[in-house]
Amino acid sequence: MVNTVGSCENKYWNKKWIPIKKALALNLKQKALIIGSLLGDGTMRLGKGARNVNFKAEHGLMQKDYVKWKYQILKPFVFTEPKISYRYNENGDRYAKSWWFRTIRHPIFTQIYKKFYKGEKHRNGRKIVPSEIKEEINPFVLAVWIMDDGSYSKGRIDISTYSFSLKEINTLQEPIKNVLGIRANYYRDRDKGFRMYFNQEDTRKLIKVIHPYTIPSMMYKIGFRNPVTTGFPLFAKNTG
Repeated sequence: MVNTVGSCENKYWNKKWIPIKKALALNLKQKALIIGSLLGDGTMRLGKGARNVNFKAEHGLMQKDYVKWKYQILKPFVFTEPKISYRYNENGDRYAKSWWFRTIRHPIFTQIYKKFYKGEKHRNGRKIVPSEIKEEINPFVLAVWIMDDGSYSKGRIDISTYSFSLKEINTLQEPIKNVLGIRANYYRDRDKGFRMYFNQEDTRKLIKVIHPYTIPSMMYKIGFRNPVTTGFPLFAKNTG
């Protein structure tokens, strides 16, 4: 199979893959996965000479199953299976850093990109929280976001939102409360920025909502000591 991931949209690529690209469309689950990931660790990039963007998922070595789960959902848009990313230390020794995959470039991703990235002509600018997020928040989106950037400690779930402004955090709080009936709070974490959290009561509500969409290997993000547990979490002391 030709590896087109990350390549420019040259004439050969277009001739071979345009019919396939035109036949592709995001279903609701795929779109929700993209939205939840963009709130978390997911990224989109408009490469040099490209007209459209792609989506990249990358997580730590211990989250291989999570990367493969994302890959299976987005598989129609991915022509290369997940692989290990390597880095080099100061001594020049290579070491494994993470698991990742990248989708093809597609106009449908570009549409989402223009909403979630702010910068000169939207070219690889800062990731933001668009006002349209109010229409996108649902249990699946929230589950992906928390599997990406959430942590569980002392009966409550926190989400790393350091890259978002206070205004953007407020934009996120509103639909979580209005759509799901769950109140999200925030606090300033020294000079890092703002971090969202749910108190113990709202964490319990949140877990009930997102538990069905949380994969076994990521159950620790919502307080389960045992990934195969099907009842209510055992509230481990610290499972961030």
